[in-house]
Amino acid sequence: MLRQLSLAIALAVTATTALPAVAQDAAAPAATAANQSPQQIVTTISDDLAKAIEGHQAELKNDKEKLIAVIDDTFLPHFDIDYASILVLGQNAAKASPEQRERFAKAFYNSITHRYAEGLLNYTRGRVKVLPFSGDLNKKRTVVRTQVMLDDGKSVSVDYAFRQSKSGDWKAYDVIIEGISYITNYRNQVDAEIKKEGLDQLIVDLEQKGSAAIDQLKQDGGSAGQRGGAGQ
Repeated sequence: MLRQLSLAIALAVTATTALPAVAQDAAAPAATAANQSPQQIVTTISDDLAKAIEGHQAELKNDKEKLIAVIDDTFLPHFDIDYASILVLGQNAAKASPEQRERFAKAFYNSITHRYAEGLLNYTRGRVKVLPFSGDLNKKRTVVRTQVMLDDGKSVSVDYAFRQSKSGDWKAYDVIIEGISYITNYRNQVDAEIKKEGLDQLIVDLEQKGSAAIDQLKQDGGSAGQRGGAGQ
């Protein structure tokens, strides 16, 4: 549950300032966000996410599609899905066709959001503390460090890796929870599954089974790690 809540918060915090309540003005926040630094984006979104969730937990719990829409509206504009999916595919990306990479990116994102969506229902204002940023912005990789408070008072380190796009805006592509990279973690599991059944079948599984396919990836990855004696 700790990792589920942390990743759910992590995925949604790395997002845009557009909220369902102001969807008609989505173009304006997007333009503003383009001028924000990675740290400013995370700080703004942590507050805006609370506005979207607080007071609506019961409604969103009973309407998962609306909950997914909240995640899509707040998350997609500031996450580089294509780049992240290529990193998750690893060496398999070079062998994949553009169509395969596109289908995998969409199916993988949808599966992840459905898998962790309900964890966001526990999100409240003040859970995320953005730590002071030091150093220079690196266009290829800039990390924003945060602490996420859990219900039991413990804190979890959640870091966000950003890169700057050609248009100049910053987009996140990786989430690191307690030192474990979301990209690296799933890359190992995806690679094992591709070797087992092939990329096309993995894409079909993600498209048809959604979050159940992600659960199976985690299960198969865990079993492989135990057999190899090198689980994380």
